[in-house]
Amino acid sequence: MVRAMSERPHAVTLFGATGFTGGLAARYLADHAPKGLRWAIAGRNKSKLEAVRRELEGLPCPPSAVLEADASNSGALLEIARASRVIATTVGPFIQYGLPVVRAAVAGGADYVDITGEPAFVQRTIDELDADARREQVRVVSCCGFDSIPHDLGAQFCLETLRARGGADQPTTIEGFVRSRGTFSGGTWHSAIGGFSQLRAAMPKKTRASGPRRARGMKPRIRWVPELASWAMPLPTIDPAVVLRSANALEEYGPDFRYGHYARVKRLPTVIASAAAVGTLVALSQLGPTRSLLLRVKQPGEGPSAEQRHKSWFEVTMIGTAGSAKATITVRGGDPGYGETAKMISESALCLALDRERLPSRHGVLTTASAMGPILRERLVAAGMRFDVQS
Repeated sequence: MVRAMSERPHAVTLFGATGFTGGLAARYLADHAPKGLRWAIAGRNKSKLEAVRRELEGLPCPPSAVLEADASNSGALLEIARASRVIATTVGPFIQYGLPVVRAAVAGGADYVDITGEPAFVQRTIDELDADARREQVRVVSCCGFDSIPHDLGAQFCLETLRARGGADQPTTIEGFVRSRGTFSGGTWHSAIGGFSQLRAAMPKKTRASGPRRARGMKPRIRWVPELASWAMPLPTIDPAVVLRSANALEEYGPDFRYGHYARVKRLPTVIASAAAVGTLVALSQLGPTRSLLLRVKQPGEGPSAEQRHKSWFEVTMIGTAGSAKATITVRGGDPGYGETAKMISESALCLALDRERLPSRHGVLTTASAMGPILRERLVAAGMRFDVQS
């Protein structure tokens, strides 16, 4: 029998607290969760988890429990899910380690969040678990880090601004332009190389809109954007597929929604060099021997220093039109891959655990916009992220 949410001893259970990004998420929760909230850290190495717990003891809301479970032990994972309102995980590559955790969450009636940006994993989750999650009234929300919250919630915020300016129910076009400075951890490197090796797999399918509505991507092309005094280079990430899933799920995106997704680059030579570098990595990741060499560049658990993270930042600019309405908004934050990603998954988990009465009554494999939308945005703004209307 599935235990009622109010009876579960752990509001949030975090998998991955002994890793780099997971450790930052654990510290964020211990620093920012409401005092007295009961939450747990979980994983396969109890002694390492206990060490993390000791490091967090002096903070306002340290974890109240350490739970031991290996990804291969479905029974232990299910027991943890049944004792938790929300399962949060930072353990990647997700196509390798994520499926047992999300399966247990759905079977145990717990909501679920992660930080994946892996298309193959998200598609398998949709194919395998969407119907079960709907039946169990569970919210499964992947991509709750830099992939893809700034883009998904940013497009939704741009749409709200357009609707307020008379663009409701009009054909709508939004383009996102990303620029950032930051370094990456070993776990992110391994996930990226794994993602490049799976590029032949389709991006997550964009669930078709109801009735005559449609949502579609814009044809990718490199071009100059006068409004930003920058070049736009198409970004082959999961983010546009997430935005289009939201657009198909939510009627407020209008009868005909188009989205384009780009890196914002000042100089054309940089565009050319970046495209060549990505192309080389994609090519090398297709073959086993060269992929193995790439994976040795960084090991999971390694990551940038606190000083490096302090100097990192991101800015996403969304430019939208709907009929005669126009809007430009920005989403800004600090270190995108680690500090802000830890903040985003933590606030997503707290949103699902503590704001349930305010959330839309939607269940299944969802996006952040369709599952939490403005409620999560409120949390992120309170936590220091910026969502601003520019024009």
